[in-house]
Amino acid sequence: MEEAKQSLIGSIKSFKPAFWVASFMELMERWAWYGIFTLIALYLTGSTDEGGLGFNHIQKGNIMGDITAILYLLPVFTGVIADKIGYKLSLSIAYIILITGYYFMGTFNTYWSVYFIFLYVAVGAAMFKPVASAIVTKSTNSSNGTLGFGIFYMMVNIGGFIGPAMSSFLRTTYGWKIIFIQAAIVIGINLLVVLLFFKEPEREAKHKEPFFQSIVHSLKNIWEALKDTRLTVLLILMIGFWTMFNQLFYTLPNFIEDWVDSGIISNWINANVPFLGKTLTQDGQVKAEWFTNIDSLMIIFLQITVSYFVIKMRHVSAMIRGFIIAAIGIGITFYTENVWFTIIGTVIFAIGEMTTNPTFSSFIALISPKGKEALYQGTYFLPVAAGNFFTKFISGDLYQKWSDKLSLLQTEMAKRHIAMPEVVSKEEFIEKTSSDLHMTIDQFEKTFHLKAGDIDWNSVGQSVQNYAAQKGIALQQLNLPFSKNQYFELAEQKLNMGHWQMTDMLWQTYQPNRLWYVIVGIGIVTIAALMIYDRMVIRPKEQNQV
Repeated sequence: MEEAKQSLIGSIKSFKPAFWVASFMELMERWAWYGIFTLIALYLTGSTDEGGLGFNHIQKGNIMGDITAILYLLPVFTGVIADKIGYKLSLSIAYIILITGYYFMGTFNTYWSVYFIFLYVAVGAAMFKPVASAIVTKSTNSSNGTLGFGIFYMMVNIGGFIGPAMSSFLRTTYGWKIIFIQAAIVIGINLLVVLLFFKEPEREAKHKEPFFQSIVHSLKNIWEALKDTRLTVLLILMIGFWTMFNQLFYTLPNFIEDWVDSGIISNWINANVPFLGKTLTQDGQVKAEWFTNIDSLMIIFLQITVSYFVIKMRHVSAMIRGFIIAAIGIGITFYTENVWFTIIGTVIFAIGEMTTNPTFSSFIALISPKGKEALYQGTYFLPVAAGNFFTKFISGDLYQKWSDKLSLLQTEMAKRHIAMPEVVSKEEFIEKTSSDLHMTIDQFEKTFHLKAGDIDWNSVGQSVQNYAAQKGIALQQLNLPFSKNQYFELAEQKLNMGHWQMTDMLWQTYQPNRLWYVIVGIGIVTIAALMIYDRMVIRPKEQNQV
């Protein structure tokens, strides 16, 4: 036992300083990323009177799905850049992009401005991603590499838990904008670390190949790997897993906020551990991001245990079982509005994720021809990118049509012939009305004093109508700013229902959990395809090798 302990301590001591710097930077980068990404679905669709942007779910799906898919494709190019200009300079550029990008994400509030600033952030994240892994690779060897990457990925999950936890507290205490400032500050610490403590590792001397030729060479390598049918089919199948996995960040927070009553847990927390109340709860409910954060917490505590059992299984068998567990878990979370099923489903899903995801990477290494391991591992992020892209159709278009509480309530109010105002953000009102009055946005805001702290929108509406009449401009319809929360409150009054009474009525009428069939269906199809793949491709090869 003592010898084993010495061996572990010796392995830890054997890591080069660059390894610890890279691991720390990974923790901080994940803190910043997940501190925003875990909450961004809520922020994008949140009510404007609470600091959210009031976007619909199609817009949310496009922003999250398109940009994250691009992020996972960009390392093909950014990895080449890092090799050309060096890791230190590449990291410095990445951090400057991330600092400015995160900060301005908190100041932009129109669809296209948020879309493009998030794309800018994705470029910075993509510049960081391949460099961090490369530093760990170069800082470890065959004797400590497994432990090194274990520590590295532990940092990923620690950062992935701390980030949302901090953001959850900050957004309740200081408002949404502060979480973007937090992300910028965290990355700022990384910039100081890389400037003060990071020492450029020795890099192999490359032949002086022009940049674009290096890119072409990298793409050819990926194409060469994809010629292997076993690999290509596996990557296609893994798109199903990532499409399912992404529901945790894209869809589940909105589903919980719309439909799941967590009041019983919120009341218990505030009564028994009140110092956690502001962090975990808001308006009598447990904040939706904390249910998503259960996944990271489970990985931190259970990944080693799950991995211990997984290593005793065949790779494909472990992946199939992980898929089944994950499908059951995600199905439970979306099937019912009962908060306990949401928690249990997320825990079950986390176990499935811990079984499948690390095994996938390991299996790629197993089927890689000797000498082509790095080439094959380079394809790992392709299904991740595709999964993010396809997720947007479920989280965006389908959720908007089947499960968005505001949309379903608007449909119900129209069916009952109850007149309701349109939900309009301040930005939408200013953009449309300034255009109708043939004014620039700046002129419009100055003319009607819209930069003041407290605005009486009824007075603004009257002033706009008077101005239009004086100028001989016919305004077709004037929709004053009206938030999602205001719509819910007014609908509750007109229906003479409490909030959760109205929610239950919509649930029974429209069955927003129909989304369950699509998400679990993707899992079932993927599981069946993986079983066929195992029977027809992998098992025959294993038998031939015996």
